[in-house]
Amino acid sequence: MARSLVIKATAGADAPERCNQAFNVAAAAVVSGVPVSLWLTGESSWFALPGRAKEFSLPHATPLEDLLDAVLTGGRVTLCTQCAARRGIGPDDVLPGVRIAGAPTFVEEITADGVQALVY
Repeated sequence: MARSLVIKATAGADAPERCNQAFNVAAAAVVSGVPVSLWLTGESSWFALPGRAKEFSLPHATPLEDLLDAVLTGGRVTLCTQCAARRGIGPDDVLPGVRIAGAPTFVEEITADGVQALVY
C-alpha cells in the first residue's frame, strides 16, 4: 500500500500559488489512490466555507473548487480548531464532509506509520 499523505495548507488568497499547490497535490494524490488528509489552517481556513473556494482564482490552475471537491470525495478535509475559532467559523458553517479538529489530531495523523506530511 502507498504511504498516506497529510497535507497542511497554511496559505489562502494571500499566497495563491502556495495555496493552489497544496490543493493540487492533495487532489492528484486522491486521484492516484493515495489516502489523503488535507488540513486547512491559517488563511486556507476560509475554504472550509461554502462558496469560498469558487471565489479563488489563479491563472493556468485547476479551479480550487474542483480540487477541494476531489479531496472531499476521496479523502479527508479538516479545519484547524484554533484557526476556525479565530475566524468565527463553527461546525454548522463548514461544507459537508469538513471536520474541525486540533493539534492533537494532527500530531496523531502525522506520526502514524507510513505517513508523509507536507506543509504548504
